Amino acid sequence: MPTLANPAHHETYEEKKQRLIASFKAQAGTTIRLAKDTSNLFRERIPPDGNGLNVKNFNKVIRVVPEESYAEVEGMTPYVDLTRECLKHGVMPTVVPQLKSITVGGAVTGIGIESSSFKYGLVHEAVQEMDILLGDGTTVTCTPENEHRRLFFGFPNSYGSLGYALKLKIKVVPVKPYVRLTHVRHQKAIPYFRDIDHLCSQHIDFIDGTVFSPDELYLTVGEFIDSAPYTSDYTYKNIYYRSIRKRNEDYLRVEDYIWRWDTDWFWCSQYIFAQNPLVRRLLGKKRLNSVTYTKIMHWNRKWKIAHYLDRMLGYSNETVIQDVEIPLHNCPNFLEFYFNTIKFTPIWICPVQTWNLNGVFSLYPLDLNKLYVNFGFWNVIRNRGTIVPGYYNRLVEEKVGELGGIKSLYSDSYYTPEEFWAVYNQDEYWALKKSYDPGGQFKDLYAKCVRHE
Repeated sequence: MPTLANPAHHETYEEKKQRLIASFKAQAGTTIRLAKDTSNLFRERIPPDGNGLNVKNFNKVIRVVPEESYAEVEGMTPYVDLTRECLKHGVMPTVVPQLKSITVGGAVTGIGIESSSFKYGLVHEAVQEMDILLGDGTTVTCTPENEHRRLFFGFPNSYGSLGYALKLKIKVVPVKPYVRLTHVRHQKAIPYFRDIDHLCSQHIDFIDGTVFSPDELYLTVGEFIDSAPYTSDYTYKNIYYRSIRKRNEDYLRVEDYIWRWDTDWFWCSQYIFAQNPLVRRLLGKKRLNSVTYTKIMHWNRKWKIAHYLDRMLGYSNETVIQDVEIPLHNCPNFLEFYFNTIKFTPIWICPVQTWNLNGVFSLYPLDLNKLYVNFGFWNVIRNRGTIVPGYYNRLVEEKVGELGGIKSLYSDSYYTPEEFWAVYNQDEYWALKKSYDPGGQFKDLYAKCVRHE
C-alpha cells in the first residue's frame, strides 16, 4: 500500500497549485523567475525585477510506494528530504546528486549525476511523470508516452526556460544498510580509463573517481552489503576525500555514503578554511554542509570580497567551475589537456551511460551507445597581470567540443549563439518554446545560461 510521507494535515498539492496559478496570472506581462532560498547555480545572474514566483512550499514528499518502485514528490523538495523518506522504506532514488541542497526539480531541469549514473544514467532518466507549470499559467502532465512526450524529453537541461516542474514521479530502487568501498589507485591515465570501462560492465552498485595528479588517480567502487565490520564517520572531524589516499577499503552506512561528499562540498570547504580543525569546531557539525557553503559562495559573489582582495595583491582571477561529459575513448586526451591548462586538483570523475532508452533527451543529447565520463573541477585560477575574461572557461568549452563531449550549464558559459545552439539543439528547443511558452514569459536558454539574464 502507498505510504504517506506526512500523515499530519497540510495544504494539498492541488491547493498549492491553484494558489500558485493565481499568483502567476497576477504577474502576467512580466518575465517570470522563481523566488527561492537556495540555488546551486554557479553563474552570475542579473537580479530579477519584482518578487519572483514563490514556489518554496512545493517542498513535500507526497508518497513513497516501494512495492511499485516509485516516489511522488514536489519540485522544490531537497534531495536530503526525499532520500530520508525513501530510506525509511528501504529504497533510494536511482541517482541522488551529491549535495543535500539540490532540489528534485532543479536536478531534472538541470543535469544531476552521481556514482550510480554508470547504471541508471542522469537524474532525469528516472522520471516517469511530471506536472509542469507553463508560461501561460496553465499546467500539463508529461509522460514518455502522452501528447506532451516532446516536452518530457525536452525538459532536462532547459533550466526553467520552458516551465517549472511542480510535481514528479520518479523511480526508486532497493538499498541495503551498508556500502563497502574499495579504493583502487592507478598511476597512468590510459589503464585508469580502461579500468572504468571494465568495472562499468560488472555487477557493482557505485563507481566514481578522484584524481590528485597525473600519476595519482583513484577509482572508488561501492557495493551494497547487509552488515559491516565497522563504519567510518565523515560527517564532522574526518574528511572523506582525504581517506581515499589512506585506505584501500572502507565501510559506510548507506545514508553516509549517499552524502559522503556533502560535508566538505567534495573538497571545496578548504577554500573557506573549513578543513582547519579550529574552524571546523567553530562551525560545528550542523553547519558543515553544502547549504552553508552555498550561502557563503553567494555572499562572496554578491560582494566580490575575494575578487577585491586578489586585485589588491596584484592578481587577476577566473572562476572555473565546470562539469563536462567526455566520451570514454577521448578521456586520456581531455585529462592531458586539463593538466596542461587548468591544472588545479582534485578532479572528480564519474562515468555515465544512458539508461532510459525510450527516447533521446533532446537538449542534452548523449549517444545511447557510448559510455561517457564526467569530469568535475571547481576552483579559481589566479595570475599576475590581466587575462581575457573567460579565457580558461573558453579553452574548456573548445576542448569539450573538439572531443565530442558536452558540458553542463549550471555555471559560467561563454559560447557564441552559433556555438551554443549547435550543441544544445536549436531547432528542437525553439519548437518547444513556440509550443509551450509562445509569449516568452520565461527567458530563453541562451539568455539564462550565457547572458546571465
